[in-house]
Amino acid sequence: MGSTSKRKATSTTTTSATTDIMSKQQQQQHGIPWVEKYRPRSLDEVVGNEDTLIRLRAVAADGNVPNLILCGPPGTGKTTSVHALARQLLGSAYSHGVLELNASDSRGIDVVRNKIKSFAMNKVSLPPGRHKIIILDEADSMTSAAQQALRRTMEIYSNTTRFALACNVSTKIIEPIQSRAAILRYGRLTDEQVLNRLRYVCEQENVSYSNDGLEAIIFTAEGDMRNALNNLQATVSGFEYVDKTNVFKVCDQPHPTTVRAILDACVGGKTNEAVIEMNTLWKTGYGCGDIVGTMFKVARVHDGMGEAMKLEYLREIGFTHMRIADGVGTPLQLMGLVARLCKLAEEGPASSTEM
Repeated sequence: MGSTSKRKATSTTTTSATTDIMSKQQQQQHGIPWVEKYRPRSLDEVVGNEDTLIRLRAVAADGNVPNLILCGPPGTGKTTSVHALARQLLGSAYSHGVLELNASDSRGIDVVRNKIKSFAMNKVSLPPGRHKIIILDEADSMTSAAQQALRRTMEIYSNTTRFALACNVSTKIIEPIQSRAAILRYGRLTDEQVLNRLRYVCEQENVSYSNDGLEAIIFTAEGDMRNALNNLQATVSGFEYVDKTNVFKVCDQPHPTTVRAILDACVGGKTNEAVIEMNTLWKTGYGCGDIVGTMFKVARVHDGMGEAMKLEYLREIGFTHMRIADGVGTPLQLMGLVARLCKLAEEGPASSTEM
């Protein structure tokens, strides 16, 4: 009987240990950011920028990778595309055949001379005809001296190593490097592409949502898939249901309906009403940049004004945004913008063009 009780105790302990391990794995799986959990692993899974992906698929089929410069807005799949290409080319050798350095790493001239150069010199067993790949994320933040040193490294080790530089603006990369690389340009994702991906993630995670909630996420993301997935996960974590109200609570942007009311008052020439609405919005705590940025997005899709008037409104909002970006972020800028928009509505767009 003693041995039987010992066996029962042992089996109970083993079962509880297994349960603890499984619960820890589930917690770890649950804690993964959706941006990483649903990051595409192959080129076929990458969303948007089809013209650019066709070129990358051709490179993957050929096997001979040129040096690459991938430029475009954040969250459009630049770094993800390079990693997917590297996986397809290197297979099981991906882990030791790829070096990635991002903006959080020191990437001065010493790193180029030491870390990058030593990786390029190392002998690694790769599939026949394949090259090591060095990925430099946000390469436009590298100093000019580091880029000059990198240019020489690219020449010396061109037989064994290829470089992929991801950046927001390709003109910040020095011309000698630009001439040695193929430039691939990425654009912002369309609303439909972001929407399809959001719906897929919601199905995988069993998220309950409303259509206006997903539309609100698309509105706040502005074609940035990373931003869209982060906003979706934040809304689900905070409220468990994705609708318009919850999304704007989490994203903490001025509500488009409120901004639309201000623009409607301006179009109708109701200066006092527009000023009161703007002052109320300002007192809720939003910054001038947030308010003007949302005004620009709402005005761009506003259907209550003609095309000429819309262009003049966008022009005035853009000038105000520029002044705020230069550091003049005061309520006076917002009130001045409202007054100018109301004046435009009264005089018509032609008067502004003549000036």
